[in-house]
Amino acid sequence: MASGYEYDDAAPASYEDVQRQGGQDTAYDPNFVPDSVKSFVVHMYRHIREKNVYEIHQMCETSFQTLSERLFKDTPWPSVEAIAPFVDNDHVFCLLYREMWFRHLYARLSPTLKQRIDSYDNYCSLFQVVLHGVVNMQLPNQWLWDMVDEFVYQFQSFCQYRAKMKNKTEQEIALLKQHEKAWNVYGVLNFLQALVEKSTIIQILEQEKEGLEQFTATDGYDYSGGSNVLKVLGYFSMVGLLRVHCLLGDYHTGLKWLQPIDITQQGVYTSVIGCHIATIYHYGFANLMLRRYVDAVREFNKILLYIYKTKQYHQKSAQYEQLLKKNEQMYALLAVSLSLCPQTKLVDESVNSQLREKYGEKMMRMQRSDDEAFGIYDELFSYACPKFITPSAPSFEEPLVNYNQDAYRLQLKMFLYEVKQQQLLSGVRTFLKVYSSISLAKLANYMEVDEPTLRTILLTFKHKTHSVDSEGKIISNADIDFYINNDMIYVVESKPAKRYGDFFLRQIAKLEGVINDMDRVKLE
Repeated sequence: MASGYEYDDAAPASYEDVQRQGGQDTAYDPNFVPDSVKSFVVHMYRHIREKNVYEIHQMCETSFQTLSERLFKDTPWPSVEAIAPFVDNDHVFCLLYREMWFRHLYARLSPTLKQRIDSYDNYCSLFQVVLHGVVNMQLPNQWLWDMVDEFVYQFQSFCQYRAKMKNKTEQEIALLKQHEKAWNVYGVLNFLQALVEKSTIIQILEQEKEGLEQFTATDGYDYSGGSNVLKVLGYFSMVGLLRVHCLLGDYHTGLKWLQPIDITQQGVYTSVIGCHIATIYHYGFANLMLRRYVDAVREFNKILLYIYKTKQYHQKSAQYEQLLKKNEQMYALLAVSLSLCPQTKLVDESVNSQLREKYGEKMMRMQRSDDEAFGIYDELFSYACPKFITPSAPSFEEPLVNYNQDAYRLQLKMFLYEVKQQQLLSGVRTFLKVYSSISLAKLANYMEVDEPTLRTILLTFKHKTHSVDSEGKIISNADIDFYINNDMIYVVESKPAKRYGDFFLRQIAKLEGVINDMDRVKLE
């Protein structure tokens, strides 16, 4: 690192070694600060005051992870009270340190109820400073995204924890009753919305379209001596709101919050890989649940292609495992989307080959309208969906019950109800793919139904293959369309535009590879 010192110089192999060197008991002592941690906080404090974004980023992403791995694998970091004297007891720095402290605790250990509540209080204090104080810091986008991401994750985690009432102790129940405002859904939504509104990020993005702002061009950083913290937190909070509303099952509102961000373009959300993936995962999932299959397929395809090409660059990132998990979940959601709306022409060749490898056989079985196909939809949805939450406070009446699965079961039921309806239409689609025109009587005969029933089925097919987009327009998800004239059905099949460009680019790349190989061969 460029800061001229190594954290590892003072870092023994493990926390126990540190304690032995200090001649202390091996139990975790929150007041013991190893030299390397002292050095870490002193330098971090200095870099934050000097607005040295590069160094702050390096310390958060590399040094903090290295020290955690070597000294605090199974224990929390030293308490904020212990490190405060080394940073002039700076209030804002102590809030930032505690944010990292709790994030480490959630990642490595299992937080107690008291710690969950304390973490919420810390976020409240931190966001209050950003919203109502004078903040003159410049922080890395990665850290600002981590704040919003972790805030929503801890809210989700708390709702899941609180919903498991069965084995709660009397003390835990008393604490839950006492702190009923901790991680309250309205409080969480209010903070995220306040950050969006106070940052005026929606207006900034509007002005950027007219060339009056440079927010995306500078990746949200302020190069004129100001602060990026409120603006970028406001920007990431829009993604946070999409995520919270997806967890609540309110997909319309979630997508509405994301609208100011143009996801067809590169933006600040693509500057942090975790944010990029979270945005498209929740955007795609919300569209899948709203029957906007084409939008879901298009965006899943783009992000999966991006991950396919770039994942090797993120292997050392702390988020690498999460990246791989989301990658697998999005392939499952893509398989579901394409089974309900066969639009393979929207999928890139390399993504399609990965998809066939992972889910080819299951997708074949999902085309059938039997119980086995239904079971596969159930399995893939359960694997790939977000961890839905019930935000309301629990009933403290005896007998205490677990209700942490209720929200998931409801969303699964709604999804499978939709699948059931779609499965009834798969037979019609098969016939319409074969004929360019066919009489109602003939199709009714093939399908073994009477004509009035067939008309109902065809009307249902029309309804199910159309949906309402974000602007309120009715759009088609179907790869075939039809109209009826004088008891004759005329089928109009949408012809995919042939993409010659992709083919030629791949061949050019192959040829260049061959030429490079030939250049390396030394002729005698």
